[in-house]
Amino acid sequence: MVEIIGDKVKLREATKEDIDELYYWKYKEKEQAAKKWNGPYIPEEKKTIEQYREIWMKDNEILPNVPDSLIIDVKGKLIGYTGSHWVDKNTNWLETGIVIYHKDFWNGGYGSEAYKLWIDFLFESTGIHRLGMSTWSGNIRMMKVAEKIGMQEEARIRNARTVDGEYFDAIKMGLLREEWE
Repeated sequence: MVEIIGDKVKLREATKEDIDELYYWKYKEKEQAAKKWNGPYIPEEKKTIEQYREIWMKDNEILPNVPDSLIIDVKGKLIGYTGSHWVDKNTNWLETGIVIYHKDFWNGGYGSEAYKLWIDFLFESTGIHRLGMSTWSGNIRMMKVAEKIGMQEEARIRNARTVDGEYFDAIKMGLLREEWE
């Protein structure tokens, strides 16, 4: 069981109870504040709790003993999760991400610490050559978090995303192993 302890957060593998709580935050929580920032341009079909559990439990490793996601835990409270998926196994390229659902934990350094711990874990546990992330130009906080850990803007696709009827740029950022070391 992977567990990474930082100063403010702990990253750990999800339990069934965690998955049920993530389902609540993703689909049932009334305010849905995180959806305003985390890919609001991607139409998303609501899943049943059974479908959501199955997604989380099925093939949840990027490599043997390296999970594709970890829960962000603050003093026993689930606030979000970190994740990754393969872009290209041939070139050792993973896409990464983070979402903090609990808005009481925004702007307190929790996301920055969790994302840094996640990126360090992925580089330390694998032979990954590059890690990337994608966002939109309206998500300034995510771009700042990525910059803090050493990611560089690598692509800006102009007016490629629409949020509330307004166009935004698609942003791609990345970090190579040699830059991380």
